Amino acid sequence: MRDFASCLSQSSVQVAHSSSSGGQNMVQCAYLARLFGKPCRVTVTWSKVAMGQALAISIDDYSNRCLCKTEVKPWLFSKRKGSKVMEVDGGNLEIIWDLSSAKFTAGPEPLEGFYVALVYDRETVLVLGDMRKEVDHRVSSDDLHSSAVMIARKEHIYAKKVYSAKARFLDIGQLHQIAIECDTAGVRDPSLEIRIGKKRVLQVKRLAWKFRGNQTIYVDGLPVEVLWDVHDWLYGSSNGCAVFLFQSGQSMEKFLLRTCSQNEKEAQAHRFGFTLILHAWKI
Repeated sequence: MRDFASCLSQSSVQVAHSSSSGGQNMVQCAYLARLFGKPCRVTVTWSKVAMGQALAISIDDYSNRCLCKTEVKPWLFSKRKGSKVMEVDGGNLEIIWDLSSAKFTAGPEPLEGFYVALVYDRETVLVLGDMRKEVDHRVSSDDLHSSAVMIARKEHIYAKKVYSAKARFLDIGQLHQIAIECDTAGVRDPSLEIRIGKKRVLQVKRLAWKFRGNQTIYVDGLPVEVLWDVHDWLYGSSNGCAVFLFQSGQSMEKFLLRTCSQNEKEAQAHRFGFTLILHAWKI
């Protein structure tokens, strides 16, 4: 499987063998935002490993040049609330976070009771969480508005037979429930089925011969390219990992180039697609 950045920067993505470790629990989200008036990609990674939990943030410009990257480990260092300042192109980028009341399920990404804000010279680049009103006093309420849009997500999911995830394939679209079902235990001729909501949108029979492939489905009239690789489910270890990719709209590279050439009004009127990468582990 190509790395996450490669998947975002290319419109044609092929799913190949994944070497990810099932011991790592990770959610990675990419946002299209603006920094000093220009488009950029902000990648936020929530991870949970043997030593604890961590939050990593990196920012790349439209030419994929890394502007900055940093890591916050609030659980390891008891910094559930704090801030960090970095210099970026002559200005100060401040990361402000409060995870002291964050609520989690089984994954590393908080669901509620938190905020993470990126502020560049008092201009908000990105705000995450449901506690925006509680953001540090260094950010005025007028500056809390951010036009950032999530355009990609990668996560690890675990199940025996039915794997679930959620995705919004258009930035203003409906949040859809995705269900991937594949029973390989003792099945002579396994098949793969994907449902969006209650509707079956893809079924792959003779999976032993079609363990890798791609197909276009339609969600709310929008074409979504689906790629799958279930080789390790069929021929790997008992707790093997399969990889699924859902991609709508243009690639990240086209997003950034198009947004860079547009004025602010045109950019806000554009509707963005979405890329979802799922590492599905059998338990």
